[in-house]
Amino acid sequence: MPDVDYALARNNMVDGQIRTADVTDPALIFALRSVPREGFVPAALRSLAYMGEGVEAAPGRQLMDPRVFAKLVIAADVRATDKVLDVGGGTGYSAAILARLAADVVALEEPLLAPIAREHLAATGVQGVEVVAGPLNQGWAGAAPYDVIFLNGAIAVQPEALLAQLAPGGRLVGIVTDKAAGKAHIFVKSVAGVSSRIAFDASVAPLPGFAAAPHFAF
Repeated sequence: MPDVDYALARNNMVDGQIRTADVTDPALIFALRSVPREGFVPAALRSLAYMGEGVEAAPGRQLMDPRVFAKLVIAADVRATDKVLDVGGGTGYSAAILARLAADVVALEEPLLAPIAREHLAATGVQGVEVVAGPLNQGWAGAAPYDVIFLNGAIAVQPEALLAQLAPGGRLVGIVTDKAAGKAHIFVKSVAGVSSRIAFDASVAPLPGFAAAPHFAF
């Protein structure tokens, strides 16, 4: 297989996949051009990192389709002063992008993947990210509240524990599945409670720990 020009592939991803999805925010575009997506997937799959679909980052886990990922980041309205909880970021790519947009990022992963995320983030020189390990559906209360909570996969139940960790005015974004259909939801916390709206249709791999409880019919 010939050598891949990853810098060219990265720019082609931005111009051919991200911008055409109506994502034009300058800070996000700069981050997507700057962070080497191929550095967060196994070496054997690096040539697939910019193919415009989800790519396996670890067994049972994927980096999201770049278009879906970028649109979710825009939906989260990440600001330079925000504290972000990145839930299920796998090997660290999403945290690397979010760290270029926000003040602080806490990346929550399962115990087996957290050290891999730390390794990849260090190897790519990313700063401003604290990687922690624990159950994804419980969030990370020790650093709460968060201005943004970003879910790196589909969920089938409302993430109550995570919503409780949002600051007033905070946003939680992720793909919620209902009868196999996936839709990007934006949850916003206010003094009156939590409201939600649908931003767009999307299909991504499920996030561990957020499956719906079995339903038995009699």
